[in-house]
Amino acid sequence: MDYQPVVVQRHARPAAAKHSPESRYWRQFKHPVFIKEYAPVTSIQFSPSKPHRYAVTAATRVQIYAPRTQKVTKTISRFKDVARSGNIRPDGKLVVAGDDTGLVQVFDINSRAILRTLDSHKQPVHVTKFSALAPTQVLSCSDDTTVKLWDVPSQTEVVTFHAHTDYVRSGEVSTSNPHLILTGSYDATMRLFDTRTSQCEMIMGGDTSNAVPVEQVKMFPSGTMALSTAGPILRLWDLVAGGRCLRAFSNHQKTITSLAFDGSAGRLLTGSLDHMVKVYDVGSYKVVHTMRYPAPVLCLAISPDETHIAAGMSDGTLSVRRRQPKTSEGADQPFAAALKSGAFETFLGGTLPAIGQGRTKSKIKPKPTGDVDELRIESRRAKRLKEYDRLLKGFKYSAALDSVLRKNVPPTTTFSLIQELIHRDGLRSALAGRDDVLLEPVLRLLVKHVTDPRFGEMVCDVSSLVIEMYTPVLGQSPLIDSLFMRLRKKVLAEIRFQKELVKTKGALEMIFASATLTAA
Repeated sequence: MDYQPVVVQRHARPAAAKHSPESRYWRQFKHPVFIKEYAPVTSIQFSPSKPHRYAVTAATRVQIYAPRTQKVTKTISRFKDVARSGNIRPDGKLVVAGDDTGLVQVFDINSRAILRTLDSHKQPVHVTKFSALAPTQVLSCSDDTTVKLWDVPSQTEVVTFHAHTDYVRSGEVSTSNPHLILTGSYDATMRLFDTRTSQCEMIMGGDTSNAVPVEQVKMFPSGTMALSTAGPILRLWDLVAGGRCLRAFSNHQKTITSLAFDGSAGRLLTGSLDHMVKVYDVGSYKVVHTMRYPAPVLCLAISPDETHIAAGMSDGTLSVRRRQPKTSEGADQPFAAALKSGAFETFLGGTLPAIGQGRTKSKIKPKPTGDVDELRIESRRAKRLKEYDRLLKGFKYSAALDSVLRKNVPPTTTFSLIQELIHRDGLRSALAGRDDVLLEPVLRLLVKHVTDPRFGEMVCDVSSLVIEMYTPVLGQSPLIDSLFMRLRKKVLAEIRFQKELVKTKGALEMIFASATLTAA
């Protein structure tokens, strides 16, 4: 009969928390790059056009970063005071920014030259944005309570709104209608303006005495719904129904400072002073993922191709998380574009993906094919026994035990071999005749795993046998004596802990029993 190797016992592990597909997707944004700025990062915006460079506003400058390298490609520092709200035009050629002097400036993104200076605000300008549908128009919102829409070529105001009564710190032009402007103010209201009538057409919020300043507003791409944040509360408004609040919910502990949609506007990201960024499903408005940052989050942006999430923090740290897109995502787009352009390469007779690419050999070896009537002899290689199995096979029990007491051997293997020695009635002979050097690893194993519920019972049996065998020689080695004392202390501590658990279990049973009687 062949030798049967030692069967290593597999213990059940606690079930790990399973992540939903949604959470697994957002966890792909990893390898964060931290860039230290000189002052709090107050604004981040990705360019809608490729390669999706992003503008970061901090202190008295606006920096343009390359998304692939996370390096600064352009620095615009022609500001007399703190810069605000650097915004790249949809075509990626111009940048607009305000500052704390009330000045609004338009720059060429390549030469960094000042193309236009819009000087009409009397107090700091916190919002400057290009209109998505009218690229020649710029929106500005200021602490002087005014909201202005500018015509960049003529350098003149198209319209000015004076409806707000406090600082206007957020605003944007609708992406579905260039005449609609949504703003949020510290007067606790969110207002919808129409440039055709030069009037405020809708007021939302601000109807209670303890109203909280509106920090951020965000309009859905459809233009029918809007979001606002006031303190830690996020509100959803129906613009079609006259500005009715559909729901309000709070999942942050502190003020929400930033809102951002993903590329398809199917997920909403919120950043807060509580160091958290939460991802909502806009269908149910349930939190599907949470990201933690080392400092309060002041601004947040996600790239249009959903490969980068950038967050600016109050301590001047810029964090950029990256996701490596799968090859299947958008892999056909460049080839489709080449086909539409009628490039010469499309008529070369082969498929486009093969152009300029080497052939890769398959790692799978083809199976040999032979005659149907051919006799095939299979050869099976004998499995090599592990070291402790070879020693057990030769009845070298002490050496087998020594081979599994090394640091790189998992405890499941060690205790499986001890169990095999118990079955063979060879544990006593394996432990016999050891000096302090050979007995030390045995005692260290027992001290380490005496409180482990997987091996506790076997550790107690082995400990009893070791104490019985080596009691006559106690006091001869200080190291062995100290290990025995550690084992004793650990056993006493575990007994005390088990007694406390029994007391707690009894108290809980009384509480549950009384609750059951009350419910009955």
